[in-house]
Amino acid sequence: MSDEKPQQDRTEQPTPKRLKEAREKGNVPRSRELTMTCVMLAGASALLFMAAGIGNTILADIRGSLSVERDLIFDPRYLPVAFSTVAIDVLRSLLPLGVLVPAAALGGAVLIGGWSFSASGMAFKTSRLNPIKGLARIFGPNGLNELVKALAKFALVAAASIVWLWYSSDTLLSLGRQPIRTAVIDALELCGVSLLIVSATLILITLVDVPFQLWNHRKKLKMTRQEVRDELKDTEGRPEVKSRIRMLQQQIANRRIGEEVPKADVVITNPTHFAVALKYTEGAMRAPRVVAKGKDLMASRIRDIARAAGVPLFSAPPLARALYSSTRLGQEIPAGLYKAVAQVLAYIYQLQNVARGAPRVPEPELPHIDESLYR
Repeated sequence: MSDEKPQQDRTEQPTPKRLKEAREKGNVPRSRELTMTCVMLAGASALLFMAAGIGNTILADIRGSLSVERDLIFDPRYLPVAFSTVAIDVLRSLLPLGVLVPAAALGGAVLIGGWSFSASGMAFKTSRLNPIKGLARIFGPNGLNELVKALAKFALVAAASIVWLWYSSDTLLSLGRQPIRTAVIDALELCGVSLLIVSATLILITLVDVPFQLWNHRKKLKMTRQEVRDELKDTEGRPEVKSRIRMLQQQIANRRIGEEVPKADVVITNPTHFAVALKYTEGAMRAPRVVAKGKDLMASRIRDIARAAGVPLFSAPPLARALYSSTRLGQEIPAGLYKAVAQVLAYIYQLQNVARGAPRVPEPELPHIDESLYR
């Protein structure tokens, strides 16, 4: 996944693994315009709603600072105390603003890319000191995009400011004729409204920048076809490794069949496509258990082992398909097949009795089996 490959060779969309690795490295989509807009709107809203409180605090501090007894003026210990008192009052009145603005900055930063912290993103990289790459970033598509956004922001903010100043010029000029307390509060509210209107114009830039940043992020993470193939090999395993695993699994299955089929009571067949070996020990099992099963070549091997071991073969195609589809190795047969399997086992036991001299019995008629069991 080298970043040096030409972009025109990257024609494949990034895989989930590629996106996950990028996130772990701190490479997530970010929009500085969205963050700045959130900060500006939060600050303007806070200033607008806190204007009265801030104004009253400022007036109270100014009044208290100017109303000083004569003896305290010549006291060298008074100035630090008075300054700290005023500073604490101002900071206390601005505390909500100091909390809301950083929270808006954090929220705006993670709004489109989510939270992602990576130490590798803060690591020193000598490539960042390369002046040629720096010039390429400045004069490349990204630099052009930033220039266009800067010009658009300047034009929008300038236009909104001019229109708002013209609209609120009477209110602005009337501040000098108002009482000091009313003038201070109105001035702060006017600043808040002005900042809110100017900030709202940045929403237009944000609505364009956010989709662009999402598209640009995925474009940078695009992969070549060879990278996709290599990742697929690493994720699912190389063909030679998978072939080796399948061979080992086949060997284990063959060994299991060779051990379990000779112990079976009967092998129910399709007769050529499926074969299921059943074992039942009265008193030790609640129901017959599947000790081996197979399809096509595996079914043929089960039949050959059963013939060599003298295990009876019984052809019942619907029952064989139902047992193969509904039962795992080592599992007891489902209750819906009890009656059919019981008839088969009874017939097999009767054949064994015939071999010992008992009268021969006719082949049993199997009951209807629900086809949903083997679909």
